Amino acid sequence: MKNTITLAFTLFFSHFLMSQIVINELDCDTPGVDDKEFLELKSDTPNFSLDGYVVVFFNGSTSGADSSYFTIDLDGYTTDDNGLLLIGSDNVNPFPQLVIASNVIQNGADAVAVYLGSSTDFPEGTLATQTNLIDALAYDTADADDTVLMGLLGLTEQINEGSSNNTNSIQRFVDMSSNVTYSSVSPTPRALNDGSGITYNPITISTTQTQFNEGDSFDITFTTEQNVTGDYNFNFTLDNGGFSTADFTGNTSVTILNGQNSVTTSITLIDDILDEGDEEPIIKFENLTTPYIPYNNFIKLRVVDNDFVVAPWGTPTNPTYGIVASTQPSGYYDSLEGLADNALRQALQDIIANPATVRAQTYNDVIDILKEADVNPENSNQVWLVYTEQGRAKLDFQTSSNNVGTWNREHTYPRSRGGFNNIDLDDIIDGPDVYWATKADSLRHGNSDAHALRAADGPENSTRGNQHYGQYNGPVGNLGSFKGDVARSVLFMEIRYNGLAVVNGFPSTTGELGDLTTLLDWHRNDPPDDFEMNRNNIVYNWQKNRNPFIDQPDLVEYIWGNNIGDSWTNPLNIEDVDSVRFSIYPNPAKDKLYISGTSSNYTISFYSLDGRKLFTEKILNNNFLKLHLASGLYMLKIETEGKSIVKKVFIK
Repeated sequence: MKNTITLAFTLFFSHFLMSQIVINELDCDTPGVDDKEFLELKSDTPNFSLDGYVVVFFNGSTSGADSSYFTIDLDGYTTDDNGLLLIGSDNVNPFPQLVIASNVIQNGADAVAVYLGSSTDFPEGTLATQTNLIDALAYDTADADDTVLMGLLGLTEQINEGSSNNTNSIQRFVDMSSNVTYSSVSPTPRALNDGSGITYNPITISTTQTQFNEGDSFDITFTTEQNVTGDYNFNFTLDNGGFSTADFTGNTSVTILNGQNSVTTSITLIDDILDEGDEEPIIKFENLTTPYIPYNNFIKLRVVDNDFVVAPWGTPTNPTYGIVASTQPSGYYDSLEGLADNALRQALQDIIANPATVRAQTYNDVIDILKEADVNPENSNQVWLVYTEQGRAKLDFQTSSNNVGTWNREHTYPRSRGGFNNIDLDDIIDGPDVYWATKADSLRHGNSDAHALRAADGPENSTRGNQHYGQYNGPVGNLGSFKGDVARSVLFMEIRYNGLAVVNGFPSTTGELGDLTTLLDWHRNDPPDDFEMNRNNIVYNWQKNRNPFIDQPDLVEYIWGNNIGDSWTNPLNIEDVDSVRFSIYPNPAKDKLYISGTSSNYTISFYSLDGRKLFTEKILNNNFLKLHLASGLYMLKIETEGKSIVKKVFIK
């Protein structure tokens, strides 16, 4: 390894040195989160079309096997007036002509090469080759030489950029004798390494903040590195997705006056009455000309829509019951009647894993499912985060390695404990009408089963990791509103997929999750509410199966709890002879319901009309029950002295 080397100008390498395109500079490792990596190509002549060329990165690690891991098709791109094309993320300054994701270029020992061809010639895992090779560079960050990779590319040297988090880049130089040298020095993106050529004057975009409300006004300032030598006019746009010129007023054509270096324009956001959701305008240069180039670009702003919808039901921390009705088809659970033990389990699985009706979606489809199923009842532009019990903008879904302030997909039944992982097609977003056939043995579909995936705060998801429930109990000081929800989701997984079980303790066996005792306690103390019923309905729209422990929470007791061995009967089917005299009043009721009779105590259970238990309480004779229910008709089951009866109650 060398920081500066000289390559002999031999016939073997002449096809590199005489070619139109060379690798001019590479920065594979940058301090911090490593998001300012870049590759710079150079053509012998300026403004050279790169149609027909492709860049390929090769992984020199043992697992990478000296094969391709990332390709960039260069069709449609042209080098600039200095013959340069800068490739990097939108964190690189000056702004690249070709933008790629951040933190995608590996540190080494690896290689990058330019070929004649296209990205389809190098599917992931293609072994490095010299066929149609134009130029190549083997590099590292204080790693041992990968002689096999160098040999595959016809190279004899591997260039060291520096140790981890270095501030260098690898730059190519040619002396008067046409000898090529590579040096690890301070980066010079979008500039010739020897300091020659056109000196550009980068323009920086700045705003005082990045988040605004509809109706706000704000300034955008454009600043050049050097004073302009004549009036310079240019345009910019704010369009992105649904955000367009109809959403703001203000001048998007500006002029920096001769001898000055900045101009400011004011934008006013229109406060309409439309529920468009939060939007993200992007400030983009439109027509910069030499010597002016973007220093930064694609500056994303946030416009918070004040026309969001508030649902008629509550959040999990302020739950409501009976407002959201189950959308289960008529007779959905009829096959369970009179069954117990394994027969009940099997009949339940036959419903929720029925290969004739149940669908499996991709893991990326789950993003859209959660935006709908986990919507914050208090703000339709947000999702509700399962453990931290708060709303977060739907737009803040995690898309990079930085999870702070973002939300992501939390597997309540961790993947590592369930034994299911991503497959290639999971990266596709194709909507509810494109799906996989699935059955009880399709364990891999547990990876994208929305009944067991929840929107979660990024750092809190990492904190939970793959801990069992009981080991993990949520953030300190929260209300625990998630506990019954996650209990029912992981119990669903045991019935839905063969190979999964919820057990006591904290097992280490793949396919087992704990702690069953804890989860049963959570289920009993946090019954299904309207938020959970709404998400059950939404997931049903996509997957065509339901979580039965939300629709019929008493089923948990018949499979894992106090009624094991008992035959299941829909609780509203039970009606004994009314041998115990009692009365309920008033009916219709509003906020209180009185029970009076000859017994000393009563167990009162409220059910929705579709048979879902809303809550159960015990009260004494001639006492009252406090009601927190939406207006409508309910079924009231009264149990005392071993007898029960069901009555209708109307809530005003």
